[in-house]
Amino acid sequence: MTTSAAKAPGLRDFYEDPAVPVASGTDRSLRQARMLARALGPVRPGRAPATVLDVGCGDGSAGAVAARVLAGHRIVGVDWSQDALRRAARRLPQVVRGELSGGGLPFASGSADAVLFSEVVEHLVDPDGALDELHRVLRPGGHLMLSTPNLAAWYNRALLLAGVQPVFSEVSLRRVHGRPGSQVVGHLRLFTARALREFVTASGFEVVRLEGAPFHGVPRPLRPLDRLACRLPSLSSIFLVHAIRR
Repeated sequence: MTTSAAKAPGLRDFYEDPAVPVASGTDRSLRQARMLARALGPVRPGRAPATVLDVGCGDGSAGAVAARVLAGHRIVGVDWSQDALRRAARRLPQVVRGELSGGGLPFASGSADAVLFSEVVEHLVDPDGALDELHRVLRPGGHLMLSTPNLAAWYNRALLLAGVQPVFSEVSLRRVHGRPGSQVVGHLRLFTARALREFVTASGFEVVRLEGAPFHGVPRPLRPLDRLACRLPSLSSIFLVHAIRR
């Protein structure tokens, strides 16, 4: 994933490990793509297609879902991981190596119509700098589609009351401690709905909509409840934010 966390010792090697997951559930990807499709509208004669950057594209799964929904628009996968880009190139027509930190993304200011930022922000050491860079590459009025896990998901509230580490949170890059699950994914930042709205707004964006999406890792018997929680985003597993660059 494209993250400034890569500069910290050990984190670059962690994210270059092919065993570390670089894709999320297709349900979330489809919901996010449909939100963006409503914002962009279809490609019409005499109107240039939108340029959509999938920043932190991972293996290209989310971008490939978006490409089906956003027919005719130009989607460019961006990641710093060479391994992820090799995989993404099988699914996306164009991939570019780039980082949010250091020299920034290899795109001119105001050159993008939309950015997909799918479950990347929770991996960042410097999320403020990352959103500054996304703000730079987006044109005024451009669309930011950001998704990230919810610290206050319905089950995390119950887990905290029981003294259990919340799902999505991690205290180690080596193994899971004190919470359900066994997969280490390198989460450094977690948000509640209020915190996410305030963070995105402070970074120069206007939040248009915040929706919820289910988490594919929820045990099967609890998935109907997880889908139901999407009706109240503050309780949902995953946040989907549509924001406009001011």
